Amino acid sequence: MPVISVPQGFNEDELYVDLRSIFGQSLFLKCEGFNFAGSIKLKAAAEMVEAADRDGVLTPGSVLVESSSGNLGVALSVIAASKGYQFLCVTDSRCNLSTRLLMEALGSQVHIIDEPDATGGFLGARIDYVRALCAADERYVWLNQYTNPGNWKAHYRTTAPAIAGQFPQLDVLFVGAGTTGTLMGCARYFQEWRRPVRIVAVDSVGSVAFGGPPGRRMIPGLGTSMRPPLLDESYVDEVVRVEEADTIRTCHRLARRGFLFGGSTGTVVCGAMGWLARHDARELTAVAIAPDLGERYLDTIYQTNWFSDLYGEDVLSPREPITGPRPVAAAFQAPAAGSYRTDPPHRSSLLPQRPYRENADI
Repeated sequence: MPVISVPQGFNEDELYVDLRSIFGQSLFLKCEGFNFAGSIKLKAAAEMVEAADRDGVLTPGSVLVESSSGNLGVALSVIAASKGYQFLCVTDSRCNLSTRLLMEALGSQVHIIDEPDATGGFLGARIDYVRALCAADERYVWLNQYTNPGNWKAHYRTTAPAIAGQFPQLDVLFVGAGTTGTLMGCARYFQEWRRPVRIVAVDSVGSVAFGGPPGRRMIPGLGTSMRPPLLDESYVDEVVRVEEADTIRTCHRLARRGFLFGGSTGTVVCGAMGWLARHDARELTAVAIAPDLGERYLDTIYQTNWFSDLYGEDVLSPREPITGPRPVAAAFQAPAAGSYRTDPPHRSSLLPQRPYRENADI
């Protein structure tokens, strides 16, 4: 029986859902939402705050500040409350209302950016606001999830080893790409592991993380309007992008079977199912990481008026089975815009052939 004294002391790390009965493909979904922050972001938040505490960056008068689309803001709210720090989350108008209310209930302040920057992205505008705030008042401490190595180290030390322990014959891992902290931590770990694992990054259409044109993105979580500073594409074997309408359909399909997941999870599952459908995956052991649960999306992706206005009234109309998006990026190097790659449908082609790097930048 777990007994804890701080909320970050509990995180269920061994729960998986086999999605074969829902989608017809075997995929083990690692559920990361069963903790007091409700998402995988609790791991990165704890790692970054502990490092700042250890290094003396945080003092009793410090005010934590961070730019977040939602989940990291909640995680930092939980930890700040438990440690007695003040916390200000700088988010934007796409942040779910329930997420904002949750942060405020935990004692945090929330500042909403409602105008994008000159390039049309909210992320740049959020970061500009944080930088100006820190320059004007030295009490503010910005952990900066976009460049902080604690973001990926948390998953190198926890998420990836947990998956390796449960699936010693793992062949392919699907990881959503936002700040790329989870992606980079897992990819680094498995590149050093005793057997090759193919790393497939899942991104949202309209995100510029791996190149390509920017576009409208209304579901918070995955994707970014700026290239992630943490991203090292040499660790990534393949990238798939998912349309938000397909994310909606995937989430609702899961919900109809009793699994209420968030938008990030819907995107990852859709991308993974598309990849598996395009390959001979019958003998593969495949795992995908589900970053969050669905309660915070009840007023968006599970609200009929919201998704109908954005994606059309027929977004959930019966159509062909969900098989996911097309591949958009080749392995091992940054792809040219619009480049495509199709792997031969045999098992040997599904395993990475990257050089071994021992403890790279750990």
